[in-house]
Amino acid sequence: MLKTIYISCFCLILSSLVRAQNVDTTAKKADTSKSAAPAPPALSITGSADMYYRYDFNRPRNAPYNSYTSFTQTHDQAQLGMATVKLEHKTAKVDMVADLGFGKRAQDFDYADYAPPFGTGGGGILQAIKQLYISYSPASWIKFTGGTWATHIGYEVVDAYANRNYSMSYMFTNGPFSHTGLRADLTSGKNGFMIGVSNPTDYRIIPEGAQNNKDLIAQYSYASSDNFKLYLNYVGGRDIADNKVHQYDLVLNTKLTGTFGIGANGTVNVSSAKVGDTYDASKTWYGAAAYLLLDPKPWFGLTLREEYFSDKDGVKIPGGANIFASTLTASFKVDGFTFMPEFRLDNANNGIFSKHDGTTTKTDGSFLIAAVYSF
Repeated sequence: MLKTIYISCFCLILSSLVRAQNVDTTAKKADTSKSAAPAPPALSITGSADMYYRYDFNRPRNAPYNSYTSFTQTHDQAQLGMATVKLEHKTAKVDMVADLGFGKRAQDFDYADYAPPFGTGGGGILQAIKQLYISYSPASWIKFTGGTWATHIGYEVVDAYANRNYSMSYMFTNGPFSHTGLRADLTSGKNGFMIGVSNPTDYRIIPEGAQNNKDLIAQYSYASSDNFKLYLNYVGGRDIADNKVHQYDLVLNTKLTGTFGIGANGTVNVSSAKVGDTYDASKTWYGAAAYLLLDPKPWFGLTLREEYFSDKDGVKIPGGANIFASTLTASFKVDGFTFMPEFRLDNANNGIFSKHDGTTTKTDGSFLIAAVYSF
């Protein structure tokens, strides 16, 4: 079924190309008396860099140092995050993006392409590709995109400069990171729609001997204004081991005043493992988070993230756990530079965290400072 959708989308693009070419030719003939509109910038280059230091108050002795979330799995160490460069070339109808990242953060983001047994062992320059895609817009209300792009699922993104907290949520860590395939984006007034077909979550290359399955991805968005935006997201299909995986996601962004806003994210993941010719009973993990955003000054902001993550079936956390995590992050900004001190407290319903003496505990506190620059 998904392969049929994939082929249908390809045919739709071809027909759109033909129609758009005819429209363009007619428009040029009919509008020779008018001067052409100014062309958009041909090439834009942006980038960023980030680094951090994290101290765990339990002083664990072994990695991953009480961190079950992405990118900050260290204790009492200064660490480089990621350096990025993003090249974007635009014409009136075509957009090409090459978004590259270098460092441990980029490597973790592209885990599926470099680290057996989960990945293909490709490594090298391939793991530096965060996004690489080409988009074509035959009309203002529709755009087709093919390549690799960051996921539409969730509130947070891989780039540190684009997040209000430096450490990541459990939902970001355990959800999809990227998709490789073909998608179509449509807009109608305040409403947006996206549908596409991609490789299984996070895989740019299907490992040899794995199942060559496809995911269906979709999104509905509604923006009444810049102060209220809603996103309903979905990704689902069979992974490279032929297991069934479906994730449903909701994101809200609101700005209540000039200095105060609220973000929210809720997600549910349901999976069924293949056992022989049948599928095991479904297992579920889910989470919800609220982001309280305060910006009393242009150079200063505060963000409080309150997250609840439930994995009682042990899909993502060995033995299973329910976790409530509170993260308070301050942001001090000077031009493109942001200094981010952050305090985090994680509470679980069982002893999943380690203490210095080797015993376990239900609670873990940490403090980090991060430096982020973007241009």
